[in-house]
Amino acid sequence: MSKKPLILITNDDGITAPGILALIEVMETLGDVVVVAPDSPQSGMGHAITLNNVLHLDKVSKPGDKTLQYSCSGTPADCVKIAINEVLDRRPDLCVSGINHGSNSSINVIYSGTMSAAIEAGIEGIPAIGFSLLNYSWDADFEASKKYIKQIAENALKNKIAEGIILNVNIPDLKKKELKGIKVCRQAKANWKEKFDKRQTPQGRDYYWLTGEFVNYDKGTDTDEYALQNGYISVVPVQYDLTAHHYMQHLNTWQFEK
Repeated sequence: MSKKPLILITNDDGITAPGILALIEVMETLGDVVVVAPDSPQSGMGHAITLNNVLHLDKVSKPGDKTLQYSCSGTPADCVKIAINEVLDRRPDLCVSGINHGSNSSINVIYSGTMSAAIEAGIEGIPAIGFSLLNYSWDADFEASKKYIKQIAENALKNKIAEGIILNVNIPDLKKKELKGIKVCRQAKANWKEKFDKRQTPQGRDYYWLTGEFVNYDKGTDTDEYALQNGYISVVPVQYDLTAHHYMQHLNTWQFEK
């Protein structure tokens, strides 16, 4: 058996996205790579899974290819589930998701298919990282990010990631010489001020496009938004345990009837 680490790669932009191709290139230098990714873009799917439909899994790599690749008809979380249960012959040492075309910093982590795939791996007890570049263009240049992605993945393999923790990594859209390094941060307190662009079909039926403005309310210098605005790659440790532990004591002061 190979002694190289086994690395599972997925994303939410689809298996043909330039971002995942860049991530494959980096991970192939670190271990044996298997890719299971959506067959079409799944951005903003969050942690959705497929319950009321079948899933299709198609092998897209060819004999002789360095990396085994599958496309899946489901969501990013589906891809991780089916990879672990139907594709891989051993548990991966690391799951990496991305490189996402666009930011998943701050509150965006809640909506992100990229991060939900990584979180699904974390739920399964697999160390996981989500990588995102702050450029939404299909033609985004991922070259400057590769050095740092490799460093973070190498550290994850060497030093391990604690159980229940997933790393959310966001990379400014800057040239290699402009990137200042890596900062471990907390998630900024920010939100979307959403609007709906209301229109009508030629038949007179109303329809809506979701639009909005991202607003950062956090003035702290230890946040992911601050790091990104100042040329640093942000690394935020997140968890899937959503319990507000600090609030439990207060809730216990409420009066409940038996």
